[in-house]
Amino acid sequence: MAPTVSVSAFSHCETIVREHEPDRYWASLFAPADKRPYLQALYAFNHAVACVRESVSAPLPGEIRLQWWRDVIDAAQSGAQGDPVSEALIATITRFSLPVQAFHDLIDARVFDLYDDPMPSLADLEGYCGETSSALFRLASIVLADGRDPGGADAAGHAGVAHAMTGLLRALPWHLRRGQVYLPADVLERHGVSRESLTTGAADGPGLSRALADLRAVARDHFTKAETAMADVAPEARAAFLAAATVPAYLARMEQRGYTPSRSIIDLPQWRRLWAFWRTAGRWGR
Repeated sequence: MAPTVSVSAFSHCETIVREHEPDRYWASLFAPADKRPYLQALYAFNHAVACVRESVSAPLPGEIRLQWWRDVIDAAQSGAQGDPVSEALIATITRFSLPVQAFHDLIDARVFDLYDDPMPSLADLEGYCGETSSALFRLASIVLADGRDPGGADAAGHAGVAHAMTGLLRALPWHLRRGQVYLPADVLERHGVSRESLTTGAADGPGLSRALADLRAVARDHFTKAETAMADVAPEARAAFLAAATVPAYLARMEQRGYTPSRSIIDLPQWRRLWAFWRTAGRWGR
């Protein structure tokens, strides 16, 4: 039985997701109304751990904050409660018997965010995306399947990599300003781009453009594979993957004339996002 949680805890999560994770918020509205609060609890938790670096002055306090989340999740079965997001998360984990290890793996992956270490390879980047974004799609799909296995592990894997890689490409200007590079070293080296050139303000050039084109191709390939794998997902769980529906549009924006990787802000108007969610929901038969 899930612990009793105040309605305000879930409302708090909804506010966080609406303000900070608009794609996930609008996509969640295509899910059944009784499941939306639980999806938004997952997304609010994800936002909290993804933003730890912005809330601390050094890696060590960030590590302590991530450990706090590990402790919250380990105490879920005993009904431990904390701030509104942790309250709602505990209720969600318990209500749907969500696998605790997936949360631990997600938190462990987020330790990378606290440091300025290079991303060694494309395989490492895909692994990071899998442990963060893919895991979230998988957990959301279990919620929509009411705690049952909805199938679609491949769909979650590919959708998560496509979604997270696209998000990292969109966030490139912010990451470079704080000296952080998620672009894999092997792809950069293949095109003659050094990490130092990116972090010292000499980022834009033909080499970086070619490297980013390669990464966009990888993200597109994962999105295509996710769509193919959607047939293996239980129909009631397919709405869990809709946040990835904007991936093709974001990638296309990066290929428009005038795109400057280190400065261009890639976004979509709200109507364009809603259109992508509605059209994809119809195509996936959610």
